[in-house]
Amino acid sequence: MGELHYLDAATALRLFRARELSPVELMNAVIARTAEVNGEVNALTETLFDDALAAARLAEARYARPADDAGAPPALLGLPVATKEKHALAGRTIEQGLGSHRGRTAAADHPVVARIRAAGGIVHARTASPEFSCATVTHSPMWGVTRNPWNLDRSPGGSSGGAGAALAAGLAPLATASDIAGSTRIPAGFTGTVGYKAPYGRVPGAPPLSADWYRGDGPMARTVADTALLANVMSGPDAVDHNTVPAGEPIPLAHAPVAGMRIALSVTLSDFPVDPAVEANTRAVAAALRDAGADVVEVSLPWTTDRVRETIFTHFGHILGPAMAAEIAGGDAPLAAYTTRFIADAAAAAARNTLAEGLAMDARIQAELAAAMSGFDALLCPTSGVSSLDAAGDYLDGIDVGGRHLEHYWEAHLTSPFNVANRCPVLAVPSGFAADGVPTGVQVVGHPFAEASVFRIGAAIEALLPWAHHRPSFSGKLAV
Repeated sequence: MGELHYLDAATALRLFRARELSPVELMNAVIARTAEVNGEVNALTETLFDDALAAARLAEARYARPADDAGAPPALLGLPVATKEKHALAGRTIEQGLGSHRGRTAAADHPVVARIRAAGGIVHARTASPEFSCATVTHSPMWGVTRNPWNLDRSPGGSSGGAGAALAAGLAPLATASDIAGSTRIPAGFTGTVGYKAPYGRVPGAPPLSADWYRGDGPMARTVADTALLANVMSGPDAVDHNTVPAGEPIPLAHAPVAGMRIALSVTLSDFPVDPAVEANTRAVAAALRDAGADVVEVSLPWTTDRVRETIFTHFGHILGPAMAAEIAGGDAPLAAYTTRFIADAAAAAARNTLAEGLAMDARIQAELAAAMSGFDALLCPTSGVSSLDAAGDYLDGIDVGGRHLEHYWEAHLTSPFNVANRCPVLAVPSGFAADGVPTGVQVVGHPFAEASVFRIGAAIEALLPWAHHRPSFSGKLAV
């Protein structure tokens, strides 16, 4: 079975059911791997190994029972799952990297945690994020710098950077993430993993910010099938979150051909600069899909990075920014520079534009995306224009991408328009590597609630340009 800590979830479940592998063996392998490498990557905020091993032993006993006695095992029975620290575990800390929140504990499980546990998943570790999950790098005064296993000088992205780093380093087969402007897809792109931004309402969140229509919680994994497995567990209505919608058909876990599908391609979304390696790898994905029988056609969009930035920060300025400011009011713990900058930028945009004007800006982007995707099954574009980020960077003066200076580092990522159009499912999958050894990624964007289409295309990309055999060497070079 090779490196057991890199075993994918679907294979582990099959081996559990065949009694060829014990959940205890897999958990011990993951624990040993964590001891070996987490000191370098700093992906985890907390481990729960004693409880996890006890749960693994119970899962082992369940698999040992006769099928007619035990019934079908739950969907995730015995699998280790790393959860983002902001996804609350009852009785455990819920600090979000903030010194002013040090020692805070959660009264109840977050809805996605409750579903994972009900499905037999074992929460064995919790993953790092930037403060308030408001940056596309992952570092904070509380938790330090989380590093990319592919190149320790570079960031795994953010805000679910701990999740991406944990998956890439072999610390878990499955992880939870969240996404308000790319916080799932950006780290998936930079760590060679798979991240899914489900349509808004499909996965329950924690009130009151679950009412924010840009945000959402979702799965990350190393394969498309594993991501679908966790997405199916996480999805569906929840009485706690009144924004949830009825569950759709389960996302298929099996590969299906893409011959005959029509896929729109936009390398820059018209105005987002991209690194040459990012463009080359995106076009290689498009060519592979074309060779597999899909009709891939380049399209244009009338977006500019300036307009997208103004749109999203207007939204943040009326919802997330004030919520963040209220949370830290009266506290004296130091904040990360990116947090102070985010709150200020959001407030400034809200001063320029009313909430009603923000809604009109949203509607314009949504209509333009619908027009560009008309007649296509999905849209393909890069995840980030920049090929990597400095692990400890703040980027307060903007960022240089593809020979152009951008005012705000959030413009280096092509993710946030699809939070504006947040009923669209988006699957982020690997596309290749840049010169510094950091992976690059593409996004597959579907029509509202058309989840099966993005997984069908994502699975085809995985089959055509496989990535599972690549492993980080912790030296900035590929280990194949």
